[in-house]
Amino acid sequence: MKRTTIWINEELLEEALKLTGARSKREVIEAGLRLLVRWHNKELLRKELGTFELDLSLEELEKLRNAQ
Repeated sequence: MKRTTIWINEELLEEALKLTGARSKREVIEAGLRLLVRWHNKELLRKELGTFELDLSLEELEKLRNAQ
């Protein structure tokens, strides 16, 4: 863990605290960073896999999951 001093838009931080229900500024900042990393990793995976049409209903998808 490293201590860092940064300037953050206070209004944006307060809004994020209210929206997430985080108990501290640190908690909401870490949640935002985790979300950013997760989003970036999903984008990398999407680019790696490419795109394709998947025309399945939720029921069909559930059957496929249970069959494996």
